[in-house]
Parts: sequence; structure tokens; C-alpha cells
Amino acid sequence: MCGITGFVGAGRQSDLTAMSAALRHRGPDGHGSYTDERNAVSLGHERLVVIDPAGGHQPMWNEDRSVAVVFNGEIYNAAELRNELAGRGHRFTSDHSDTEVLVHGFEQWGRDLPLRLNGMFAFAVYDAGAGRLFLARDRFGEKPLYYFAGADAFVFASELSAIRRHPAVGGTLDPKSIQKLFAYGYIPAPWTALSGVRKLPAGSRLEYDCRSKQVTESRYWTFHLEPDDRLASASEAALVEELRALLSSAVRRRLISDVPLGLFLSGGIDSATTLAFAAQHVPPSELSTFTVGFVEPSYDESGAAARVARSFGTKHWSTRLELEAAASLLPGLLRRLDEPLADPSLLPTYLLCRFSRETVTVALSGDGGDELFAGYDPFLALKPARAYARAVPDAVHALMRRAVCFLPHGTGYMSWDFRVRRTLAGLSYPPKLWNAVWLAPLEPQDMGTFFEDPLPVEELYEDAIAVWNAGTERDLCSRTLEFFTSLYLQNDILAKVDRASMMVSLESRAVFLDNDLVEFCRRLPNEWKLRRGVRKYLLRRALDGLVPREVLARRKQGFGVPVVSWLRQLPAPPDPPDLPGVKASAFRQAWQDHQRGHTEERLLLWTWLSLTQWAARPEFPEAATA
Repeated sequence: MCGITGFVGAGRQSDLTAMSAALRHRGPDGHGSYTDERNAVSLGHERLVVIDPAGGHQPMWNEDRSVAVVFNGEIYNAAELRNELAGRGHRFTSDHSDTEVLVHGFEQWGRDLPLRLNGMFAFAVYDAGAGRLFLARDRFGEKPLYYFAGADAFVFASELSAIRRHPAVGGTLDPKSIQKLFAYGYIPAPWTALSGVRKLPAGSRLEYDCRSKQVTESRYWTFHLEPDDRLASASEAALVEELRALLSSAVRRRLISDVPLGLFLSGGIDSATTLAFAAQHVPPSELSTFTVGFVEPSYDESGAAARVARSFGTKHWSTRLELEAAASLLPGLLRRLDEPLADPSLLPTYLLCRFSRETVTVALSGDGGDELFAGYDPFLALKPARAYARAVPDAVHALMRRAVCFLPHGTGYMSWDFRVRRTLAGLSYPPKLWNAVWLAPLEPQDMGTFFEDPLPVEELYEDAIAVWNAGTERDLCSRTLEFFTSLYLQNDILAKVDRASMMVSLESRAVFLDNDLVEFCRRLPNEWKLRRGVRKYLLRRALDGLVPREVLARRKQGFGVPVVSWLRQLPAPPDPPDLPGVKASAFRQAWQDHQRGHTEERLLLWTWLSLTQWAARPEFPEAATA
């Protein structure tokens, strides 16, 4: 795991040095740089040693130094690709570096290289002979990649904090992206918080001609559901056997490491899956598992995680997060965050990563299981929501929304009043917006209260609408699966885990995002994912007999934090710098109303806290005058 950066065109060595320094937390074990004055190309790399400590230095070149690469991530099928490329005549100088596979792979397959890769990655290949730069990002966006294409310079980096240090990149906050942050809880790719800077979307590649300055961006892979008749007619036993084989292979690939490795463990199905199949390849007594708990019982899964660890016999480590620790961690954590994010689970995720890093350098996670196997609460709400939307007149719905405002505000995990308010808020809009609004810190009808010039709904949610319209399967379940996999997973879950883990130089690997496993899930009919109200049906069947029954029987619980009660005790954030188009007074009033118990605004206020802390960072002085 590493940090990459570089630019073509205007810029000095000191700029490259500053950009690389901003990424040091992503790669504290080594630094590399290169400048080609002929094409005005500069490359920088910060390395976290995980694979081939002696042979993985970057930038890495081919034999005649015509092709170089800087790379962030892991290629899990590197050994197979290395054998194939060696058979085609390519000569490798490292012992087993996956980075060198990219150098020779680009020589062999050019722009089609990403299609061959099973892994998580963001990389930049410099083809010196052709005078071009080639960038690519993995299929789900596990690894970040930002770029700026200006008149005088093309700039790229793993994080906004690095790209911002190039003098060609301005610091003006983008008003549209700020509204999208409150509409989704994250800023969806390709948008970013900075005007003129883009995220390269997941499954995308980019080619930059150093001479003509032309940028060509394209998708090489998109997640779409395509149910397979073979899987529809297969027996449950056959599908269970196939899924188990795929999970075992996915975990085995992610156990390859030259440094200490462990597993994140909650009391849930996805992390238990990772442990169950890891135990097939490594003696459980040699596996380290890590969890974080809370004092508040409705949020605490540490007891369940400990029982799972005991059932396998792992070396289990646990820590606990309390309000006092949260209050001290939050300001610094949110300011270090590469881009504002409305997900409060960033806090325990960071603590878990920091705690795990004391023992290991790599950790396996269960991220992606909910998206691929229909594990989230909205999947259970789809049928009732459709019936409600058809049967309940608008006037009655409006009365119900007003009535729920008088419900007492619970502070527990996913309290029933919170669920009711969220559900009715989503049902105030067309089905294509349900999922986005159910997760939104601020629904469209309230945007005008907090923003000077609220975006039209179709523009605000253009990203979700595009996913809704692009799917080949038109039923609500399929469209919801594609929403969570294409938008929420990429821009929230994976971004959160990458930033939290990389802050402490820990590599996190998502088992469920293995290419072969994803292909199986893409073609698996939905009735094997959601059956008679049972989410993750086939995954549960595959785990039967492999994990404790308690795991399969437990109610779904996300990695939540007691935000409602915390926000009523934490002091309000200081007055932020002036943000473009934002009515700061409205947010201050919302904070006061929440603290007095008049309203319950957990998501709105957490998003506001994240934005204000992030915008106040020293590298964004323009925020005050944007």
C-alpha cells in the first residue's frame, strides 16, 4: 500500500517534494521520485512495504527504461500474470513484486491492462517513448486517485491534500459538490470538494498525451447485474459448494503478505466469513483478530466478536471507544480526512485501524458483503415501500410526516423512530431517489433552508439517477443492489476504510471484492440473495456449519456510533470559514435544536461537523473568500 503523485507540465522539484510529503502516512517505509525534463514529467511515490521488501522500490522501470510505474494497492493474481508474461518473453528482475507485473503488463497489453488485474489499485504508467501517461483505478474504487487537468499542468495524486500542494491547483471549494455531500453523505465520483479537481471513477482509465495535453477518460468495467439461467436452475447444494470455493480462493489470495497480517472482526456475518475461510489456510492460533466496542450496549458488538474469536481459537484483541476519547479524537481526525464524509463510523474504523496497526501491517475486512448479497435494511423495505407508494394518497402521506415529528427521539442503534422518519422521507420522492434519500443527511425539500441556491433535484441526484437508468435489470431489488454497489460502496464505505487505515499506514483488503466472487454475485439471481425476508440467503447457507449459529441468527448491525447522544454532549464546532452558498446560521440553529432535544439531526450535524473541520484545515485558506 502506498501513495502516488506526479505532474506533467509546469512545476518544480520542490512541488513534487511537497506533494509526496503530504502522502507520507500512506507509505512511511520508502520514498522514490523521477523527473523527465524532456516531457516535463515528474513522478513521486511513498511506499508501505508489504510485498517483496527488497524488490518493490518505485518508480519501477522495464529493462530499457522506456516504461515506468508508480502504484498503490495489491495485485492478487500477480503470480499468474508474472508466469504468463515470462512465457511471452518478459524478463523480471524482482523476486515477486506485483508492481513489476504492471510494468511488463502495460508493455504487453497497453490500455487493456486493468482488465487483466484482480486486485485493488490506483497506478500511473509513464510511457516515455510515446510521451504519454496512463492512469487506472480498480473496479470498485478501493484505492483513490484524483487528477487536475489545467492549461499549464496535469496533476494527479492519491489524495486531495497532495494534489492541492501543486501551485496550478486552486483551493476554491466547489459549491455543487458541497450540496451533493449533504444529499448523499459523501461526494460521489467524479466530483470532489475542490473546483477543477476530479476523482477518477472506479473501473476507469485515463490517458494523457504529454505533447498535445489531451485527456481521454473511459470506463473499462461497470458493475451490472446479469442473472444467469444456469445459476437460477442450479440446486442449493451446488451453489453453496461453488460459493464456498470462491470465498476460499478470495481469502487465500488476500493472505499473501511479507509482513504481519490480521483480520477485522465484528459479531456479524461478513467478518465471520473472512475468518472462517482464513482458518482453512492458516492455523487459527496463528491468526490475529481485532475489534472495537462501545460503552453504549445497543452499539457494542465486542462481546459477539469475542465469542466468534473463541470459537475459532484466534489471538483476539479488543479495545473500546468512549465519549471522552471521541471528543479528543474528532477534530484532528476530521481535519486529516482527505475529503469531508458524513459517515460517523469513520471514528471507530480509525480507532480499529490504529489499534490493529500496533500488531499487524495488513488486515482483511468483510467490506462488500452487504452490497453484493443484499444485506442492508432498505432491501427489506422495498416491497412495503412500493405498496405504500401505490396505496397512500399524497395528502395522507403529508399528514403522517407531520405526525412523526412528535415521536420521542431514541438514541439507540437504528431506533424505531429514526427508521420511521427515514422511511417516510424517502417515500416523499420517486422510487429512483428512495435509496439516496433514505441515506441522505438532508432531503431535497430542505436544501433551500441551508443553501442559498439549492440545486434542482434532478441535478442534485444525477449520479443516483444515472445508476437507476443504466441497469439491465429493472426491478427494485436489482436497482437497489446497483445503487449500493456502484455509489455507496465506492464513495462511502471504501473511501472511509482507505482513509482511516492509511492514516496509520495499515493496508486493508476487502475479501468480497475478488473478481471471481463478484462475477458469481453479478450473475446470481436475486432470489438467492433475498428470500422470504432473509437477507444474504445463500451466503448464510454457505456458512452453515462453518461459523457459530449465533452469528447467523444475530440481527444485522452496522458499525454505528451513538451519534445522537454524543452530539448532545459535544460542544458545537467553532464558527467555520465562509463556505460558498452555505447558510451557516441555519446549521448553527439546527445544532442548538438538536442539543435541546427539540429535533433529532444526527446525520445533518455530523456532516456539518465533518465539512467545517475539513474546510478549516490550513491548506484551504481560500475557503474564507471562495
